[in-house]
Amino acid sequence: MSGAELTLYFDGKCPFCRAGMDKLARWDRAGRLAFVDMAAPGFDPAHLGVDMAALNRELHSQARDGRVLVGVDSLLRSYTLAGQAWRVLPLRVPGLRAVCSWSYRLFARHRYLMSRVLGYRAPGCVDGVCERPNPFFKQ
Repeated sequence: MSGAELTLYFDGKCPFCRAGMDKLARWDRAGRLAFVDMAAPGFDPAHLGVDMAALNRELHSQARDGRVLVGVDSLLRSYTLAGQAWRVLPLRVPGLRAVCSWSYRLFARHRYLMSRVLGYRAPGCVDGVCERPNPFFKQ
């Protein structure tokens, strides 16, 4: 784990996921966030207390104090630390949060298809799957 306040574990083979992490990294002028590509060769999630199947279901992050955040909790914390809390205001509304959580899990399950449908193309990505890691992120 890095010295950042929050480390995000993302799927670097997913164009939509990479684009989202790119945005967070650009917004994070204070350097509070760190990014780890869970699709990188040799990545082992054991230190998080979860397996790869869990990481593939939802975004996971780890706070500096060791707490693991999952799904919309990861999104809320990361956007807040990047100075973009207003972008995730619906996640703070109890009724909307439940709907957003359900929608997020559905989207995450189909992220490669959704990347193609939404037109996300990144260098090194073919047919909605990225094979070349983004050099911006820690491997």
